[in-house]
Amino acid sequence: CHLRPLERVYDVVAALGAEPLLYPLDLAGATPDDYATLAQRLRTELGGLHGLLHCAADFAGLTPAELAAPADFARTLHVNLTARAWLTQACLPLLRQQHDAAVVFVVDDPARVGQAYWGAYGAAQYAQRGLIASMHHETAAGPVRVSGLQPGPMRTALRARAFTHHEDSDAVDAARYAPACVSVLSAAGATQRGAIWSPSV
Repeated sequence: CHLRPLERVYDVVAALGAEPLLYPLDLAGATPDDYATLAQRLRTELGGLHGLLHCAADFAGLTPAELAAPADFARTLHVNLTARAWLTQACLPLLRQQHDAAVVFVVDDPARVGQAYWGAYGAAQYAQRGLIASMHHETAAGPVRVSGLQPGPMRTALRARAFTHHEDSDAVDAARYAPACVSVLSAAGATQRGAIWSPSV
């Protein structure tokens, strides 16, 4: 169940003394109206929004282009690109109300996902870079910072669909990039505005 990891995060945050808001949302099926409802809930429950980190992704595995099922191709493009754009669109009015706010897209290494068999996932990664650049220029004069975060290889379930443990010895635990996520979302992330940041861990 995709909810269990969220519940674990909820428990960790709650243990630190904060009261998080758990809001499950299926990015593959959510509509623009669903994202608008989420934004309204954030306004009502939390009073505002200071940052948006796009790190959810969909990748079924390496597949030759001629064998990729059309529905799978469309889903992968949607979750990794369109859904992120829709969520950002819905949240921009909330973000603009802050003195400083951030939208951060977690992106993959173009040198890797531009290789054979990465298909719709690779295409979405390249398209996100264009979206980041376009949105950065649109928001450059305002309080909302748009940037990308390109972590190095991480040991995740998604990555395991493309690499075996033996050929991926450089991968690190994803938690090691948590400080970088916090940094780019915070005021310190102003130096990365409009850029794709590849932090060292």
